[in-house]
Amino acid sequence: MAAESVQIIGSFISPYVRKVLVVLNLKQISYQIDPIIPFMGDDRFSRLSPVRRIPVLIDDRVTLADSSVICQYLDDRYPEPSLYPADVADRAQARWLEEFADTRMGEVFIWRLFNQRVINRFVWGEQTDQTIVDRAINEEIPGILDYLEPMAPAEGFLFGNLSIADISIAVFFRNALFAKYAIDPQRWPKLARYTTRVLDLPAFVSLRAFEELSCRTPINQHRDALRAAGAPILADTYGTATPRRGILKI
Repeated sequence: MAAESVQIIGSFISPYVRKVLVVLNLKQISYQIDPIIPFMGDDRFSRLSPVRRIPVLIDDRVTLADSSVICQYLDDRYPEPSLYPADVADRAQARWLEEFADTRMGEVFIWRLFNQRVINRFVWGEQTDQTIVDRAINEEIPGILDYLEPMAPAEGFLFGNLSIADISIAVFFRNALFAKYAIDPQRWPKLARYTTRVLDLPAFVSLRAFEELSCRTPINQHRDALRAAGAPILADTYGTATPRRGILKI
């Protein structure tokens, strides 16, 4: 186990935070977390993450504010188990799938679906735009799943051992479930089995209770509720009581 403890700023509900926490769990790196949603970050948070996005990692050497950069840093600094394939072509493909997940899947699953069904209601007090949700479910998500289905392995993971590609793809399907969307196993059978297999790994399962608690607890009560449930909560917070929108939408 790595001796150093890192600090993570960001909510357990975020797929990007989840990606980093899974990597920390797999590498047995201890951490403390300030479980804020990015819209609730204060001015200090803006200095750490200029585009007001999560997660942010702070350790004894760096402060980083992008999940892909954070995961690469953690893998370089703590190489066991390696989460990037050794073969150069596989490694490039894994990075592409991480990028695809972070961008295209994030755009659709988070900003089109999760944002409409969850964030708009509980952060901004706005109604769901059903037109956006319908387009995501009927047009955009099927295109993503059609792309992923042929490459989903019948057993195991995309590149043999578990990699950053598996983690990056799977995290978004957890948020899809929070937004009441599940993969149709009749239409995308391999992908449905594969994502379940990844999400059932202990590194993911250990986060479920904190994720579910965050989903059913008012935002201003997250820290206390999570601390009571045993989450490693930072003593200080970068959060505020008043939300503000970020610089970037996606």
